[in-house]
Amino acid sequence: MITIYYIEDDENISQTVKEFLEQHGYAVTVLSTIDAAREALGSSCPALVLVDWNMPDGSGNLLCQWIRKRWMELPIIFLTVRGDSRDIVSGFQNGADDYVSKPFELHVLLSRIQAVLRRTGDISGQYLSCGAISLDHKKHLVRYGGEEVPLSPSEYQLLYCLLQHKGRTVTREKLLENIWDSAGNYVNDNTLTVTMKRLRKKLHQPACLKTVRSIGYLLEDAR
Repeated sequence: MITIYYIEDDENISQTVKEFLEQHGYAVTVLSTIDAAREALGSSCPALVLVDWNMPDGSGNLLCQWIRKRWMELPIIFLTVRGDSRDIVSGFQNGADDYVSKPFELHVLLSRIQAVLRRTGDISGQYLSCGAISLDHKKHLVRYGGEEVPLSPSEYQLLYCLLQHKGRTVTREKLLENIWDSAGNYVNDNTLTVTMKRLRKKLHQPACLKTVRSIGYLLEDAR
């Protein structure tokens, strides 16, 4: 199911939009503050973001800038009262893909969402993250706290596999099989230990990356 994050502080509007979009097959998460949106985006990436221009804790335009620095290809549609031309220009300059003026008809919003997603596709699987770690699988790019981290192919594949299974323990056997044996390369168990040690060092010993003793490894968001 295609996921949408809707950043909107007006509960009446957000619930109406949420119910309408869910009737058309979308999974919608409503976030009432910019801080909540940042936290949610840091945990998982949706297919599209709807951003209200005026939020209680800041401008949707600033959130748009923040998103673009981290998820360059994540589609953004912003919502602005009366289609103020200054807001529209500023929004596009900071990376928005489209806009809808308030008040809007629900079918108009739906058609804009469908049009944007036809152009971009569902890119939610392209971006994976956990804590300060973010990965762009299309570009094979890894960042820690916004800073690019160069990884070897085996380090990258190890991190990617753990991110794909975030919140679940991945056994050492599964990691060895998926990362090395799939390429026809036999390696011993120590290879995984050494690779993990290098990966942890490059990622500044992240707290979200945990060892499950005698079993494997686990990536999970802070609680």
